[in-house]
Amino acid sequence: MEGTVNSSLAKRAVGVTLGAVVLQLLMIVAFSWPAARTAPNDVPIVTAGPQAAAAAARLDRQLPGAFEASAVADEAAARKALADREAYGAIVATPAGPRVLVASAASPAVAQQLTQLGAQLAGAPAGGAVQDVVAADPDDPRGAGFGALALPLIMSSLAAAVLLTFAIPRLGARAAALVAFSALGGLAVAWLAQGWLSVLPGSYAAVAGVMALAILAVSGTVTGLAAVLGRPGIGLGALTLLLLGNPLSAAASAPELLPQPWGELGQLLPPGAAATLLRSVAFFDGAGAGGALTVLLVWAGAGLLLLGIGGLRGRGGDAAVAPEREPALAS
Repeated sequence: MEGTVNSSLAKRAVGVTLGAVVLQLLMIVAFSWPAARTAPNDVPIVTAGPQAAAAAARLDRQLPGAFEASAVADEAAARKALADREAYGAIVATPAGPRVLVASAASPAVAQQLTQLGAQLAGAPAGGAVQDVVAADPDDPRGAGFGALALPLIMSSLAAAVLLTFAIPRLGARAAALVAFSALGGLAVAWLAQGWLSVLPGSYAAVAGVMALAILAVSGTVTGLAAVLGRPGIGLGALTLLLLGNPLSAAASAPELLPQPWGELGQLLPPGAAATLLRSVAFFDGAGAGGALTVLLVWAGAGLLLLGIGGLRGRGGDAAVAPEREPALAS
């Protein structure tokens, strides 16, 4: 009997070791591959004037498929397109030559690329023919601080979901603690981002609301999956939101800079939707927020629904996360 137990433990150790190696490789690929393959893919821009259309055609010859240009009436319409988050940049014809408009608040990475292209089009030094219509926060001009918010926000929300699942056996109390954590976390993170870090402008209440909804979407999903599936639900939620959600969030770049269709997929997950919604409320007065807001509401609602289903099935408490026990050895 002892030999059988030792053999079983040895097989389990081998299986766990191999699984850990595979997980490590998957995480490295998930986090490194999008960054290594970052490049513009049909980035929406607008043009104003016949000369600007010719400049856009020149861009398409130089970088096929990088930009998707559409024509607007004049410079005012181009500026409105940027302010409404319909485009990342614009090429405007002027008597002195083409001028490029950018919105670095939408994506500093795209704005930097368009700035370099604008200098080439105008034959001027970098930045000489470019105007930033909707600028990023002056304390975070390259968006590094904003992009760095995503990972700790996700990881802390996942950790909270695990803590709530194991520490609070009663489903009703767990749901109440989840909502309270999301609300307080949103207020605290918004204060940190706007006050101490100074990486987000805009209304504190609006930013805090987005943060709270993002936390609820992540924590609620994992807590709900744990209530229905038990421990496997925690792993499933963590892998989906951390392994896929964070590297595909485009928080430090833009969805159009990721390999497709991964950039589009990232916007359907809470981290990507949260990054888009935060940019909209902080820099663009809510323009372009509808889709991202819907995604977060669906995920948050699904998490709460799963909590309810777990309660109805009687798996919302200790049964879902009860520690496994080794079978007793025969004497």
